[in-house]
Amino acid sequence: MYYDKPKEEWGVFGIISPKAIPAVPLTASALIALQHRGEESAGIATFVNDTLKCKKGMGLVSEVFNPDYLEFVANTKVAVGHVRYSTTGSCNIENAQPIETVHSKISLALAHNGNLTNSRQIRSDLVQSGMVLHTTNDTEILNILIVRNMIETNNLERAIVRAMNFVEGAFSIVIATKDKLIAVRDRNGFKPLCMGKLGDAVMFASETCALDALGAEFVRDVKAGEVVSVDLKGNISTYMLDNASQSGLCAFEFIYFSRPDSVIDGISVYKAREQMGRALYLQCPIEADYVCGVPDSGLAAAQGYSQASGIPLAPAFVKNKYVGRSFILPDQVKRESAVNIKLNPIRSTVEGKRIILIDDSIVRSTTSTRIIKMLRKAGAKEVHMRISSPPFKYECYFGTDIDNRDNLVANHYDVEGIRKLIDADSLEYLSLDNLKAISPSTSFCLGCFTGDYPAPVTPMLKHTFDEK
Repeated sequence: MYYDKPKEEWGVFGIISPKAIPAVPLTASALIALQHRGEESAGIATFVNDTLKCKKGMGLVSEVFNPDYLEFVANTKVAVGHVRYSTTGSCNIENAQPIETVHSKISLALAHNGNLTNSRQIRSDLVQSGMVLHTTNDTEILNILIVRNMIETNNLERAIVRAMNFVEGAFSIVIATKDKLIAVRDRNGFKPLCMGKLGDAVMFASETCALDALGAEFVRDVKAGEVVSVDLKGNISTYMLDNASQSGLCAFEFIYFSRPDSVIDGISVYKAREQMGRALYLQCPIEADYVCGVPDSGLAAAQGYSQASGIPLAPAFVKNKYVGRSFILPDQVKRESAVNIKLNPIRSTVEGKRIILIDDSIVRSTTSTRIIKMLRKAGAKEVHMRISSPPFKYECYFGTDIDNRDNLVANHYDVEGIRKLIDADSLEYLSLDNLKAISPSTSFCLGCFTGDYPAPVTPMLKHTFDEK
């Protein structure tokens, strides 16, 4: 695959209603709204006559769920859905979610966003105890821990709390049983999770854009360390995990991952990106003819930069909307052609002009290099690169696919070295203080910039720095 951006791992959604509703079609619609969080696989689980039914497949939501299937399971009371990129666990159907468990004590389907940082040890302990695992992802471990605690406690909520107190790392989770929908957010609040209502139905989603897609009402964000249980009568019960701190909301949700129309923990993603752009101008003013955002991740920050500077905003590229994030090239085609297929410069905008180019990040530098080369070929007089995040220098252990600092260009070059590498006339990154300023009262996880993580981590295997 051609990637030069960090990738979020998963998106989750769940819904429960006192009466039968189109729970599966509604879940499919919500997953389409969350498709940006994962394009490798999709899955939906529901209960038909108290029997767990789950359909999963590789590809986009629209490819996995055809109209015949959606009509077949049109009216149920509970459903949970998932879209996935692979970070922990390989890209195959066995690792697609939700993960189902059918046991004499409980039948459940669980969808998970995040990575467990102590999963390797837990997996080893389970295997040593004789457990056979069928996937290589973290989520199956959660199912097993819940069932084991269910056997001991005979109470689902207590079993979930005990299981989640045992694991470390990032997890926003929705769990469906035949008569309950339960949402869990890890004690640091790494990944977003919100609650909504549509008539009598209650739902949970990774982002508010999924609620908006259904015409649902936003109720509130699930708190860090909170377990929320909803039954078929609409009764809501809440519980708290040990040592909840709300200390780790992923800053990259605002820089890149989330849809701009979402609101995460009370912060508008679009407004946050605009603020980043304004801060970039105030950090390092420069004269130019146009401000241009790299579609789509740099557009909101470019808007803010233009507002602060008074320099006109103009489109520098046309984006091919038929090329998704997971675009796969044939082996015989060079990787650099991916950028040319996805983006094409607008010569009438850039020719003979000084361009300020705004993007969200530089990971390995390959995309930035090729984009600037395209602008120069189209006649740009100057290209000044502005990045709406600090240099990305460290691994993420909590659900992003950058697993080794050796893959990150900022660990091989300083800012001036990167400027020369990508052939920009100037280069400026957003400062750490200005990133924090988008919400001074929020404690962000900034580990990928600072190496200081709000939860324990385990060093990962090193890989060779390359252009993958």
